Amino acid sequence: MRVVAYSIKSFEKEPLAIANHKKHDITLISNSLSAATVSYAEGKEAVIVFSEDQVSAAVINSLADLGVKFIATRSTATTHIDQDAAAERNIKIANVPAVSLMGMSEQGMPMALANETILNLDKWQQNRCLGSACVCSRACDQVTPKNEEP
Repeated sequence: MRVVAYSIKSFEKEPLAIANHKKHDITLISNSLSAATVSYAEGKEAVIVFSEDQVSAAVINSLADLGVKFIATRSTATTHIDQDAAAERNIKIANVPAVSLMGMSEQGMPMALANETILNLDKWQQNRCLGSACVCSRACDQVTPKNEEP
């Protein structure tokens, strides 16, 4: 998957590279996502943002116009993303489930956030449900596993 990651800090580069294992073509930039920087998403299927990025309806519309289908946030918070605008433009959103960070030390946090973010990209690429990381409208034909009889 072709991806651009916004608001990347220097200490996040290595964990993202390790978690990615060269599966996705990820461009890392330090700029935050905004109307002025949305053009970096041209030709990308997904964007990775952080809670400091203000992903407004205008930004979402620009992302959709560029062909972006997925927004993954490297945080548990999603209030910085206009979810209604994303639903209208059929852009799926994922966050890092809070349960995946429970008991995590501050030093281990960058790797945990990177692992969960890459896992979301992997599942989208495999057309799989994201489960608790899914923030979208749940319109994704979630299938409940059938109980198999012994």
